[in-house]
Parts: sequence; structure tokens; C-alpha cells
Amino acid sequence: MAGRRGEDYLQLFVEEGDWYDRIVLGTLLPGWAWESLPRLVRAWLRNYIGGVLLYFGSSFLWCFYIYYWKRNVYLPKVKAAVPFHAVPSNKAMLLQIVVAMKAMPCNSVVPTLSEYMIQRGWTHCFSVISDVGWPLYIFYLCTYLVICEFGIYWVHRKFHDIKPLYKCIHATHHMYNKQNTLSPFAGFAFHPLDGILQALPHTIALFLVPTHLMTHMLLLFCEGVWMANIHDCINGEVWPIMGAGYHTIHHITYHHNYGHYTIWMDWMFGTLCFPEEDVKKAS
Repeated sequence: MAGRRGEDYLQLFVEEGDWYDRIVLGTLLPGWAWESLPRLVRAWLRNYIGGVLLYFGSSFLWCFYIYYWKRNVYLPKVKAAVPFHAVPSNKAMLLQIVVAMKAMPCNSVVPTLSEYMIQRGWTHCFSVISDVGWPLYIFYLCTYLVICEFGIYWVHRKFHDIKPLYKCIHATHHMYNKQNTLSPFAGFAFHPLDGILQALPHTIALFLVPTHLMTHMLLLFCEGVWMANIHDCINGEVWPIMGAGYHTIHHITYHHNYGHYTIWMDWMFGTLCFPEEDVKKAS
């Protein structure tokens, strides 16, 4: 793979980026509105529009599914898990949308700069799985995910441990700490710096471990869906996944369950609190 780091190989990353542009921008905008833009600007615009669509699409669908279509199925489970019973109010969800939309332009910068660095050949990314083979691809993917888990855990934890960071940045997200305020729309309701710093482990991992570009992009897509899912207050009880039951406790106690996809980091560093435990006792 290292021997193919010439201009011809890097061009594969550029062509893949152009393909993503055509999927998003080419579908939604007339050619004159984006084709003449610099590639970096196009990438930001694509990430911004894609992020907005993913945010509203996943949040609206998840809200409809759990609060209306399957209301009688899921709300009893919510009541058993936490001591707050109301469906999030429209006012709370609207406020979350406003905060998320203010942050989205800045949050789109990190994946845009990551893509630029990939196309310049500064990272360890590779274009096709056959460059490394399936066994190494799976190993690299697992390593990438561990790096992201570790990084996001500690960034998140330090947002709570360092009081000025919490007060000035992370407190924006923790305005929503009860079931009648937490909703899938809270998934991206962050201060812009909060979203940027918690996304950085995904970029840092590209410099530490060989990463398949399309897999990286798909994981960023999954990130958007996941952020909606873990703010719905419903405990899915799928071990060792850090589901909404765990994350709801984080919003209640402030000092537990900093992890992202799994409970492993919280278990390793002593901050894990199970949804079944008494919230008052845990705090």
C-alpha cells in the first residue's frame, strides 16, 4: 500500500470525493450552484447538507416510531428505567433543533478537513480493501473503533471534569437532562466546539491506523444515526452496547457512562452505571 502513495493513487481519493459530491449535491442542487466551487468548499457543502438531512431524517423517523407508532410498546420500558415519564415536549425538541442547526456549519468542518488531508496523502487511508486484504482490514477497523472509543470517552469525560470547559461548552448539551426534554433531536444539540472536539478522535485515528476511506465515511453516517438513538431514553439492553438507557443515566448523574458505542471504556475506568441501578444511589 505504501508503494502506491503516488499521485495516481491519491487521485482515487479525489475521485471518491467527487462521487460523494455527485450523490448529495448532484441530486439536490443544479450543477451551476456547486460544480464550479473549489473542491474543499464542495466537500464542506456536501457534508453540511448531508449532515442536516441525516439529522432531521433520523430524528424525525425515530421520534415518530417510538413516541407515536410504537408508543404503547416503548414508553412502559422508559418508565421502568428512569423516574421521568413524559414524552419530550415540542418546545424542548424545537430548542434542540435550533442549537443543532447553529452548530452544524462548524461540525461539518472536521470531516471536510479530514477528507482534504486524506486526498493530500497525509493519513494512512487506503482506497480499496484489496490493498490490505480482508484479515488486515478487519484488524484495522477494530483498531480504529478502539481509538475512537478511547478518544471520545476521554474528551467527553474531561468536558465534565474541567469545570470551565463544562460551563462554557458542554453545559449547552446538558440543558436536556430529563425524559421530558431528552429526545433524538438532542443528539446534535451541542456547542460547536463540543461537536468538533468529540469528532476529532475519528480524524486522529486516520493518522494512527490504516483506514478504508469508504468505511470511514460510512461510520460517520452511522454516527449521526447513533447520536439520535442514544438520546431517546429507551434501554435497548443489548450488551455491551452503550445504548440510550446508559446515556440517559449520564444525563441524570453527570458522572457516569461517558462512552460512545460500548460500555468498555466506562467499565475499564470505573465510571460505568447500569440502567437497572438506582439513579439516586449512583449519583
